[in-house]
Amino acid sequence: MKEIIEESLDKAISYSEYRTLVADLLSENKSTGDTQSEALFKYSFLNDRRMKRLDKTSKLTGETVEKLKEVKEPQKWLVLTEGWCGDAAQNLPVINKLAEENPNIDLKLVLRDENLELMDNFLTNGGRSIPKLIALDKNNDVLFTWGPRPSIATKMIADYKEANGVVDAKVKEDLQVWYNKNKGENVQEDILSYL
Repeated sequence: MKEIIEESLDKAISYSEYRTLVADLLSENKSTGDTQSEALFKYSFLNDRRMKRLDKTSKLTGETVEKLKEVKEPQKWLVLTEGWCGDAAQNLPVINKLAEENPNIDLKLVLRDENLELMDNFLTNGGRSIPKLIALDKNNDVLFTWGPRPSIATKMIADYKEANGVVDAKVKEDLQVWYNKNKGENVQEDILSYL
């Protein structure tokens, strides 16, 4: 698996390069990934706007900033993502702020559909759910993984699916409302629990 991780790291891009890639594709009426559709383009467009807003408005708590200072050894945070993914749009700006807070944390992103071999080593309940953060030490050994959603959102979706048998438009709207109210605090709490 280490070889797969290293191959993906060789192709990885920075957060700002990812944001530029998504914007450039949108200017061509495209989304990331091999599959192109009107729906994926619309999701990507909406997500690009969300990320612009969250890049400006996301704030780390004081506790988060203090805990991040404790990371003394270099870490690479490799995140599998796609521009059309709503959960990625809500969580990547916060993950980026976390990484920016400590020079020992190097955030890199790869597109899921171009890195399926990596993705298939980090499935969530058998699915290729994203975003998926893979934290690596200086030897590229896995320290922890996180994703695709913060713990509260994960429970919210699981409870809804258990009660209703499906994940439908209603719960997806409820999830977006929750993300807006939570302001990235649950992502911070989850990732801090691994540090």
